Amino acid sequence: MRDTARFLLGGELRSLRDVSPTMTVLEYLRTVEKLCGTKEGCAEGDCGACTVALGEPDGDGMRYRAVNACVMFAPALDGKQILTVEHLRDADGTPHPVQRAMVEQHASQCGFCTPGFVMSLFALHHESGPADRGEVNDALAGNLCRCTGYRPIVDAAIAVSEVEAGDQFAAAASDTAERLRALRTGDRLELRHGGQTWIAPTSVAELSDVLLACPDAVLLAGGTDVGLWVTKQHRVLHTIVTLDAVRDMAAVEEIDGVLRIGAAAVYEDSLTALAAHYPDFGILLRRLGSRQIRNRGTIGGNIGNGSPIGDTPPVLIALDATLVLRRGAGERIVPVVDFFLGYRRTALRPGEFIARIDVPLPREGGQFRCYKVAKRFDQDISAVCGAFNLELADGRVHDIRIGFGGMAATPVRVARVERMLIGQPWTEANVHAAMNVMDSTLTPISDMRASADYRRMVARNLLFKFYLETAVPSVRARLESAA
Repeated sequence: MRDTARFLLGGELRSLRDVSPTMTVLEYLRTVEKLCGTKEGCAEGDCGACTVALGEPDGDGMRYRAVNACVMFAPALDGKQILTVEHLRDADGTPHPVQRAMVEQHASQCGFCTPGFVMSLFALHHESGPADRGEVNDALAGNLCRCTGYRPIVDAAIAVSEVEAGDQFAAAASDTAERLRALRTGDRLELRHGGQTWIAPTSVAELSDVLLACPDAVLLAGGTDVGLWVTKQHRVLHTIVTLDAVRDMAAVEEIDGVLRIGAAAVYEDSLTALAAHYPDFGILLRRLGSRQIRNRGTIGGNIGNGSPIGDTPPVLIALDATLVLRRGAGERIVPVVDFFLGYRRTALRPGEFIARIDVPLPREGGQFRCYKVAKRFDQDISAVCGAFNLELADGRVHDIRIGFGGMAATPVRVARVERMLIGQPWTEANVHAAMNVMDSTLTPISDMRASADYRRMVARNLLFKFYLETAVPSVRARLESAA
């Protein structure tokens, strides 16, 4: 066991010991290191002004991801490298290719947001080759420019994507990876300060023991939700148990017709596998959060926080996904639909945690769609999220599962509508009859995002949209071309 977090700040070793476990990376950079290029804009992971690059070993090299420093706690840097805009220039002062492109394309106006854009583009520069406008828009969706200077910023992104990623960090990648691996001794980090404790188990078995001993601890995955408890609600978290070092819970793999997603696997690592089998799920994850959020947030956390407006639970309900819950050495399997007991209440027992999400792979002839209805396309909370999973046999509904989020105190499965449709011809008349039943089955609330009447109308219309897309093949093509 050790009491000091160790990481690389640029190329320099840093040690954190006597600091609050809930000091954000942003606060650490600005107040301790005096690296003030990283800005605070929203303090909730929306604006991107605080974007930094987080580096971890990847084979013999390094992988750099853009993350929000404002909702990441400083001890989570343990065993990693962090880069800010101040680290990008060469030793002789030569600007990084990303910085040069921003200058040459006149992409900085007031300059407040510019460091965040630069760091997002740095990560993109290291992740891919030449990028088209769609890829650039995805990479920059989590960065806001108050001066509306997006055109030259996108031009800079496209220009720099055509430059080979042969910078000082690529040249030092092997050495940096070796230095970081040397920091990972396998000893559990326990950092204590002012009545707060940060515990970082290194295996599932160790995590199980820690949570049995500390059943009231806050279990932290990416922190994209829990971070706001600190930055917005100013809550004091006494004991935090993080999954950052439990690397065997970050795997995403296909086994026996099931996609197994570890509860510590970040959205970005789950997206590719899910999108390959369920393209609509990939689109949903793309809209759920920016690249910065997807690089830290997890599906396990989206389920575990028990929110009725989480985007992944209704989709997983429609896909008949199950959760592997662990407590001590024992495991049990719970369908996602049975995990939610009430508003922010789940089936987890004291000391129990989500170890894995199992998503069945598509069956031949199955048709799946999910739809997110929100006030804006990127990074918005759903007013309604609907998911539909259909199997037809000779024109009749052999099986159908329907899940909705944002409609009640928990994500819901509309079993009454499913029973009405199963065995019936997949026709417009039968779907309209089901839509009327759905009206009386769902009892949504009115809040700041939508009224109950609006949600009810959207839910029934999403069922009809699903019918049109699956019964009339040309409809989806026309809708996609119109969008």
